[in-house]
Amino acid sequence: MPAAWHASLRLRFAARAGRTALVERRHQGPLLVQKPLYPEGDICHVVVLHPPAGVAGGDRLDIDIAVEAGAHAVLATPGATKWYKSLGREAAQQVRIDVADGARLDWLPQENIVFDDARARIATDVVVAPTGSAIGWDAVVLGRQASGERWSSGALWLDTRVAGPDRALWIEQSQVDATSPLRPAVAGMDGLHILGTLWAVGQGATPALAETLAEPLPYAPDLRAGVTCLAGSAGQSMLLLRVLGRDMEAVRRVMTGAWSALRAPIHGVAARPLRLWAT
Repeated sequence: MPAAWHASLRLRFAARAGRTALVERRHQGPLLVQKPLYPEGDICHVVVLHPPAGVAGGDRLDIDIAVEAGAHAVLATPGATKWYKSLGREAAQQVRIDVADGARLDWLPQENIVFDDARARIATDVVVAPTGSAIGWDAVVLGRQASGERWSSGALWLDTRVAGPDRALWIEQSQVDATSPLRPAVAGMDGLHILGTLWAVGQGATPALAETLAEPLPYAPDLRAGVTCLAGSAGQSMLLLRVLGRDMEAVRRVMTGAWSALRAPIHGVAARPLRLWAT
């Protein structure tokens, strides 16, 4: 059985001389970032790289991101994360994000593709200070549908927590088994194999904004989406967008459209599509 990769990445962003700088970058194993880019002037963009291009059974990826007061960071990945057949072993990714007061973060990785017989655990823990803001998303494709592969065996765990400094705004712990009766059930995934989730935390996350975001969302047999406003303590609130679909390009259009509509109300910065999305 091949040896497993254990990799970690620690990034810290801070405001320096009128723009955001990547002031700490530590990595162990095959996780790293490219040179910081500034396509939006003072906002720091970085691309998180995983050179093996896939996560195999026994692999563990740990990513820690801290955005200090006054900084604004945008993080993305160059392509989909592939979760390979795991030979009975779990593979895991843990992402921890800390956004300070007055800081802003866009966490915009491309989708996760779960291969047949994979056992994948994807966990995300986000803490946003009362005057900070964050927008992030994740999408999961069950099976290599473009290659005609069905996800007929394996398991997926999705653990997500988005919180303020004192209490959680949203916690979800879910397990999806390939043979679960909820996958074809109307009350479950209704036979669809792509799940997208977008969360947005900030003082601009209001019920009125949720209503505006909901108006253009699709609701069709192969693509449907809905949005909810969740209120927390100390005036904090978040918007939660869920998307189910059959085609990743269609799901991606819904999520990027929502991000574009949310960025100005949440961050106070106009949306500018990432160059990676055009490649």
